[in-house]
Amino acid sequence: MIVLGVILLIIGFVANIAILWTIGIILVAIGAIFFLLGSLGHAVGGRRHYW
Repeated sequence: MIVLGVILLIIGFVANIAILWTIGIILVAIGAIFFLLGSLGHAVGGRRHYW
């Protein structure tokens, strides 16, 4: 999810499309939260580890 967010950020920045930029920021934030929760040992989405 983090990688997809970064790709959308890059495409949104290069093509100057604001909606892709916004969606990319949201995906990076959600991916980072899931990564942190998974690394702390909390189950995320029914999985013990999220990466």
